[in-house]
Amino acid sequence: MSPLRIVVMLTVMVSITASVHYYLWARLVRDPAIPQPYRAIATTLIVVLALLIPAVMLLFRTLPRAAVKPLAWTAFVWMGTMFLLFVSTAGGDLARKVITVLSGDSLADPARRLALSRATAALVALTGGALSLSSVWSVMKGTGVKPVRIALAKLPAHLSGYKIVQLTDVHIGPTLDRAFLQGIVASVNAEHPDMVVITGDLVDGSVAQLGEHVRPLSELRARDGVFFVTGNHEYYSGADEWLAFLRTLGVRPLRNERVQIRGEDGFELAGVDDHTAHQFGPGHGADYERALAGRDPNKVLVLLAHQPKQVVKAEPYAPDVMLSGHTHGGQIAPFMFLVKLQQPYVAGLYDHGQTKLYVSRGTGYWGPPMRLAAPAEITKIELVRG
Repeated sequence: MSPLRIVVMLTVMVSITASVHYYLWARLVRDPAIPQPYRAIATTLIVVLALLIPAVMLLFRTLPRAAVKPLAWTAFVWMGTMFLLFVSTAGGDLARKVITVLSGDSLADPARRLALSRATAALVALTGGALSLSSVWSVMKGTGVKPVRIALAKLPAHLSGYKIVQLTDVHIGPTLDRAFLQGIVASVNAEHPDMVVITGDLVDGSVAQLGEHVRPLSELRARDGVFFVTGNHEYYSGADEWLAFLRTLGVRPLRNERVQIRGEDGFELAGVDDHTAHQFGPGHGADYERALAGRDPNKVLVLLAHQPKQVVKAEPYAPDVMLSGHTHGGQIAPFMFLVKLQQPYVAGLYDHGQTKLYVSRGTGYWGPPMRLAAPAEITKIELVRG
């Protein structure tokens, strides 16, 4: 990522985090009823945590990963907790305003309004904390295998039951490492897949930082191979270097290209670059014409594209199946409602025109090691004739 993009991203992040932290401080810490020194300690802590989030982003690019990891866990758990506290507090304040309006004169007394405000703050703080613990536990208990069956009329009978295991949004980086990926690889191999596909956002960092942590991918076993398409995060991390490194692990990137699987009696597999790739210089960018033009309409075509919105550009070529990720299913509820503003599909199996689109919730996580109402998944897709 260019220095300018890093500066812009950090500026936006600092502005948002500063505003949210001030709101949480004003609602949960500033109250004079909280005795000193506890109010001062809480104020100092919230300032330090606010600064730690962007600091970790910078430190991870300059210091050894092992040195940054403890700080990263602290910063990112707080990031998720901050979000849940903000949602709980804002929701509580909205409910308090509604109660105040509906109650009329019964809450005219300032003392009663203050009591309601304090009760709301206490309740939302407890709610946010409980949701935060639940979200961390969802990640700590591991990533399960989710079966998905897709029926295709054009699929040859001898390929009915063909098994594709999809990994996406693994995000090996500050808090996820080699040990995590080794567990994922073991789970994938236990399914004895015909094919493994990785639909982007594998890493958050450079090959120099994370190459050894990604090396377990070389142990993946699939009859027809392991394929990869870029996500937006590869372009923040040195996409060309990662594409070259993945080839050394036996992972084949599909760069706007199409391949035959199981010969003339099989099906076609295509992959395109991420939707944002064109922003990162010449040689990158989704090219649907190059990847999909001239396809055999009598054969099943499976398309790999990181972002669900890419199905719109692919629609004229009528892929039978498209596999995507990117959304994390929202990762931490209710964030999926914001994701819906940017992506037409958030999680699960959809019909889009003639295409069966499957959007995975992701195998790892980005940022907070937390998931709420959007569990991680290793997706086992079974293609069946029908």
